[in-house]
Amino acid sequence: MKTDIQIAQEAEMLHIREVAAQLGIQEDELELYGSYKAKLTDELMEKVKNRKDGKLILVTAINPTPAGEGKTTTSVGLGEAFGRMGKKAVLALREPSLGPCFGIKGGAAGGGYAQVVPMEDLNLHFTGDFHAITSANNLLAALLDNHIQQGNELNIDPRQVVWKRCMDMNDRVLRNIVVGLGSKMDGMVREDHFVITVASEIMAVLCLADDMADLKKRLGRIIVAYNFEGKPVTADDLKATGAMAALLKDALKPNLIQTLEHTPAIIHGGPFANIAHGCNSVRATKTALKLADYVVTEAGFGADLGAEKFLDIKCRMAGLKPDAVVLVATVRALKYNGGVPKADLSTENLEALKRGIVNLEKHIENLQKYHVPVVVTLNSFLTDTRAETEYVQQFCQERGCEFALSEVWEKGGEGGAALAEKVLKTLEEKESNFKPLYESSLSLTEKIETVAKEIYGADGVSYAPAALKELKRIEELGMGDFPVCMAKTQYSLSDDQTKLGRPSGFTVNVREVYVSAGAGFVVAVTGAIMTMPGLGKAPAAYGIDVSDEGVITGLF
Repeated sequence: MKTDIQIAQEAEMLHIREVAAQLGIQEDELELYGSYKAKLTDELMEKVKNRKDGKLILVTAINPTPAGEGKTTTSVGLGEAFGRMGKKAVLALREPSLGPCFGIKGGAAGGGYAQVVPMEDLNLHFTGDFHAITSANNLLAALLDNHIQQGNELNIDPRQVVWKRCMDMNDRVLRNIVVGLGSKMDGMVREDHFVITVASEIMAVLCLADDMADLKKRLGRIIVAYNFEGKPVTADDLKATGAMAALLKDALKPNLIQTLEHTPAIIHGGPFANIAHGCNSVRATKTALKLADYVVTEAGFGADLGAEKFLDIKCRMAGLKPDAVVLVATVRALKYNGGVPKADLSTENLEALKRGIVNLEKHIENLQKYHVPVVVTLNSFLTDTRAETEYVQQFCQERGCEFALSEVWEKGGEGGAALAEKVLKTLEEKESNFKPLYESSLSLTEKIETVAKEIYGADGVSYAPAALKELKRIEELGMGDFPVCMAKTQYSLSDDQTKLGRPSGFTVNVREVYVSAGAGFVVAVTGAIMTMPGLGKAPAAYGIDVSDEGVITGLF
């Protein structure tokens, strides 16, 4: 059996101008990065902005398990299926982070015959967007420490510096560090921290900005520290905004590549959904809606994280309205939620399936709270039995959801035909009356508790004293109307990754709160979640190599 990277490397790609032509894009409306990648120009986005929007389809999933769910694979396969049906469709997806590629999760190009290509480029440096975001983040950090060193005119309290450095790699030893060691000329000694680039506020700002003017406003509002009087110090105060915008000028433009079946794919931005807001850029999604009749997008991890943030943060801020949601599950993952060890998931086990399907049930209930039609798709594996598949189908139909099997990993667009037909049927027959879960006028604690109770199924929320103090300060600063971005483990509906299925009788523990003033949301950090992941005992990096001929192996 061929690996994902072998399938991708054997693909015959079209020149990117031919892919663009499917969407009516001229070559002079592209900024070419070789033959198979391009950025969309500002002129193109301005030209299409008044066109009618296509239909927006969000792909999300149950909580991830070691068995795999295939959310990106399903998204890509659905886009390919639309293409085979003669529909004008485009994908709007996130860029992968290097951290998971060399850690444990792998890349984010899809899999099998439902991939976006060039796969190696996308999973590695791509068009340099993440490098630009990292550089802008760390420029702001450098200007902050330099300001303190050069006399500290703004009276910044070094004990209240909240801006963190970043890098796009898992590196646990950088979570908590000390900077400024050495002589007086080496800066003031203080505690500092790193986050992974996909958790940087610069990433969120880039993904939520409408254009360069909006980007600069958002960058300027970023709070980097507080002065000795407790008042916020911003990037504008440090005169950092213009230089950061210069670094991000090209990164602000969405990227165009293709699937294995040449469906156009706009790939842009990549915040994690467990520690950030988990959605591709507003610019990419809005542009895609103007270019195609059907736009397939996704949000990271399970629906309790990515979909909630897509619906409560991105859609709220950008005025987007999803027309349908596709919820991805697998028989294997549901049995894992039912207590079956990973090694035994290939054996039919209806009792475990019945125990574990409560995870899918909760996600269906959650999505229906947003008044958007839901289609459940079962990502098919060869080991799935007919009895197991039929049980899941009946379970979904009893809850008012359309259901379809997906075989896109094995068959590409052909294997997504049944799903595409169900999505089209849903778009034709069911109206979306999308509404966010909570009103902006609620207090921050009310918003956090609404998500915890309604989406996670918690009994309540407990707050560390420092978190309550910070919530009070954020509201006093006039940012109490911001939505909340929950940082939580992806492996459970609760904040404890060991609680599988549909846990109950638990409390969500908020240990830390901070405001992302430029992005426009408040982050609540729960449980043991880390904003700088670490590598495992045997990271994926061990298996990645390059042959003497320059062919990459082991990337997935």
